[in-house]
Amino acid sequence: MTMLYLGLALFFLVHLVPIFARPVRAGAVNIIGMRPYQGLFALASFGALYLVVMGWKATDLADVYVPPAWGMHVTPLLVLVAFILFIGSRAPGNFRRYVRHPQLTAVLLWAVGHLFANGENRSVALFGGFAVWAIVSMWGSSRRDGPWVKPEKQPVIKDIVTVVIAAALYAGFIMIHEWLIGVRPMP
Repeated sequence: MTMLYLGLALFFLVHLVPIFARPVRAGAVNIIGMRPYQGLFALASFGALYLVVMGWKATDLADVYVPPAWGMHVTPLLVLVAFILFIGSRAPGNFRRYVRHPQLTAVLLWAVGHLFANGENRSVALFGGFAVWAIVSMWGSSRRDGPWVKPEKQPVIKDIVTVVIAAALYAGFIMIHEWLIGVRPMP
């Protein structure tokens, strides 16, 4: 599990720098420029995800807890909401009017949803780690950004389009989940 832990630590560290270490980020941007910084950020993120995937595959499974029988039914619903919020975080709609951090909330719902269905060590490390990271990131971002200024109201059709796109992406991902991840996502 060492590789899994290293990948998670690298991913979380890289993504917490812009929230909690803004002077470090600003110093790096001043030295190397914005584009190279973004390139290194992306490279570190993909490298971390590679370590997570390789660590996930290499981990010997051990049960930490037995998930509730109903957990596997809750997971798809929470992940669908997560898809909608994740897509809605960047879409021109009203999601940011109702949820301050829709992308991080999506990660939290995705993680918690998976913890309802998976109780083995690698799932607890992966999904539990992402849940904690999302909560810490929401807290840090809110602290950094100050009072929440809600965006202007948008026509509801924009939200409908976002939900349809997110639902289509969700359906597509459900179809490839077993092939890509190796786990059948629907009960």
